[in-house]
This record gives sequence, C-alpha cells and structure tokens, in this order.
Amino acid sequence: MAESKAKALQKELSFEYPHIAKESPEQISKAQEFAEGYKKFLDKSKTEREVVKEAVSLLEANGYTVFDSKKSYKAGDKVYKVNRKKAILASTIGSEPITEGLRINGAHIDSPRLDLRPNPLYEKSEISYFKTHYYGGIRKYQWATIPLSMHGVIFRKDGSFVEINLGEKEEDPVFYISDLLTHLSSKQDQRKLSEGIKGEELNIFLGTLPFDDTDDVKEAVKLKTLEILNNMYGVTERDFARAEIEFVPATKARDIGLDRSLVGGYGHDDRVCAYPALIAEIEAKNPKYTTLTILADKEEIGSTGNTGLHSHFVYDYIEYLSQSFGADVKEVCEKSSCLSSDVNAAFDPTFPDVFEPNNSSYLNRGCVLTKYTGSRGKYSSSDASAEFMNKVISIMEENNVHWQIGELGALDVGGGGTIAQYVAMMNIDVVDLGVPVISMHSPYEVISKLDLYNTYLAFKAFYL
Repeated sequence: MAESKAKALQKELSFEYPHIAKESPEQISKAQEFAEGYKKFLDKSKTEREVVKEAVSLLEANGYTVFDSKKSYKAGDKVYKVNRKKAILASTIGSEPITEGLRINGAHIDSPRLDLRPNPLYEKSEISYFKTHYYGGIRKYQWATIPLSMHGVIFRKDGSFVEINLGEKEEDPVFYISDLLTHLSSKQDQRKLSEGIKGEELNIFLGTLPFDDTDDVKEAVKLKTLEILNNMYGVTERDFARAEIEFVPATKARDIGLDRSLVGGYGHDDRVCAYPALIAEIEAKNPKYTTLTILADKEEIGSTGNTGLHSHFVYDYIEYLSQSFGADVKEVCEKSSCLSSDVNAAFDPTFPDVFEPNNSSYLNRGCVLTKYTGSRGKYSSSDASAEFMNKVISIMEENNVHWQIGELGALDVGGGGTIAQYVAMMNIDVVDLGVPVISMHSPYEVISKLDLYNTYLAFKAFYL
C-alpha cells in the first residue's frame, strides 16, 4: 500500500534522535571495547594529579615531548605542557598555518569529593577522625556509609614529600563516614534531605585502638593514629598544613545491567570526556589544524585558581605556540574553535519532573550538544552562536557521529556551568559537547558505552 502524503511529509520534515543500537548495531561491540580502556583509566585516575600522571604516561608513550617555546615545530610534531601537576595541555601541529586557528578540546579532570581540612585530626569518645571539607556540588548524605579511599600528597618539614593512595587495593583498609541507624533516626528523619547529613558530620573514621602506654597521655587513640601515619609516611600532625589529601569512593568502574550497556563509576564528570579527548588527541597524526587538548582543574568550584580555566595558563600557552610560528595570539584565538567537553544530565524516567522531555538528552542517543548551560535566564553561559552550532553539527554529520541536543533540566529547577564561558573570554568560538550522565555528582555515576564511543568519534572528527 502506498505511503500516505502525511506520513511521507512527516518522514521528510520531522526528526527523532534514534537509539544508536537500532541505527548502528555494529557500534555495540566497538563501544564495549572502547569502554574497557576507559574503565581502566577511571580506576587509575581518581584525582586530578593522578589523571595528569596517567596522561603524561600515555602521551610520552605516543611520541609527545615537553613543549619548549624557544623551539621551532613542524606539522605532525606532538608536544605537551603540565601546569603544576594538576592540569595538562597537549597539541599536534597541523598542516595549515597556525593563523588559521586551533581546534581546541577542553575537559576538566577534577570531580566532587571530600578534602581534608588544614587541621583534620581529632579524637572523640576514643575514636580518631579526620575532619573534611567537601569540594564541589555534592549531595552530602550520599557520602555516608560507603567505602572511601585516601589520595593525595603530603610535604614534610625537610621539603620531601610522599604520595598517598590508600584504599584502592583489596588488601588496603578503607575509610568510612557513619550515619544513624533507622531505630534512632526519628529526629534526623525530620531534616530536609539537603541536611540529612550536614557538612560538619562528614567525619572519617580512622581508628579505635589506643597507644600502648596510656598512663600519662591524653587522646591515646589519636596518638596511635599519628604513630601509624608516621610509620607509613614519615609525617607528623603539623605536616597536614602542607598537604592536599582527597577522599573519594573506594569503588571500581563496573558494567551495569544484564546487557552490560552501561558503566558505573566515580568521576564520570568529567573524566568520561577527558579520556576520549586524550585518545582523540593521541590518534590525531596529521591534522589539518593544530590541536589543543586541555585537561583542566577546578571546574567544579568555578574554574578558579591558576590550574583552572579562569586563569591565564591556556591563553599563555596559545601565545607561546603562536609566537613560535611568528603569529599573533589574538589572530589565532579569533580563528580558533573549541569543544567544551563536559557532561549533561541524562533524562531519568524515575525523576521526570526536573526535566523538559523535548529538550533533554537521553542514554544511547549519542553525544550531547549543549548550546548553553547556566541557570534561569542563561546566567553564566556563553551561548554558542547558530553559525558555530552549524559548524560543529556539520562536522559530526559528515563523519556519521550520533549526536543529540539537550538542556540541563527544566527551566528554573537548577542549573550548572562549564569551562565554556572562560574559553569564550579569549574570543574563541565554543560549545559544550559531552556524555549524558545519570546521577551526576554522586559517588557512583552512570553513563552509556554507546554515548561514550560517539563522543570519542566526535572528538576524532573535530580534529581531522
């Protein structure tokens, strides 16, 4: 029977983002394989320092050398620059003159967590604890009664330092924050959910055994904890003032679901974009335009500080790179294009009220373009132009990348920001592109392998 005029016109004029598995079933196995490398990366890289260390290892294994502003570079050369061990930049020199602009891909490598306070150690009721200060936007109740691991660096008085990674191996102890038992929580149950666990209640169990000789020692359990720390790391209580210690979930990235289509893990926001960005950079052998892959710190607290994008470290690098080719940095920036590679909130059918269904991103429909983030009336957003949206969409469609477009939730429900506005400050065209995430900012987030894979394909196409 002939197709009706209405159906034919609907097919011609309307559009729905398809489930990738239906449209491109051949991608399922490729996405599964790509996700295996990602899961290993996620388990190794739970802090920004660890991401940088892993990135340097991967880059150097693939022929990258440290960028030298006094050197001359040619097409195909690969360079990188580390900023204070907590951010990293990498480039492959393109065949076109640098005055034609850079292709920039910027992700962030910090994630919500619990940091130690400067004076963290105390004893109460013969239990020793660490006091924490939460970092980024967390739902505090989610961090109680889960296993935690300790990561970071402590400097000693003599200038030496020790790196810490405790709680990730099977034989390691883990750490813990308590919550009330349901039998005694009737008063706590009356709190607002945001205060179910308060910030000052995010106290980490360390030990319960006293120092052997307790006759003339107050806080013997705290002393025993200090002795253990000193034996393990050669540090004293005073050295915590010279430390950066972070507590993160002591969990591994795992497949989720009977069909293994999803990945659960800590730090998808934003390492689920950082990893494919890094791989796309490494695989860019002979790009037309010089690439710049940015893995930045501090996005979760506003991109502040000298390792965040709201600083000069990226602009300075572009200026040094431009000068090495005798180009003007402002001209280079004006011609450059950037993907702000960050995640968006995937539509969650269990909690539909905070989403606008027609303008949400969905699992298994591809990487998500987010034209603007911010809150309320697009506050704190760069809002990509129609011209640049067309440019990025054309690149993806020419390379058969599955993509979708979405906003961060319904209007006036909440909001969020990315590095995009700080890239735009350099007079660079920029739009957010990344992976939809379920339970974003929780200790265990969820993403789709097919969305991850198509984000990688988008980054590769952008760098061609």
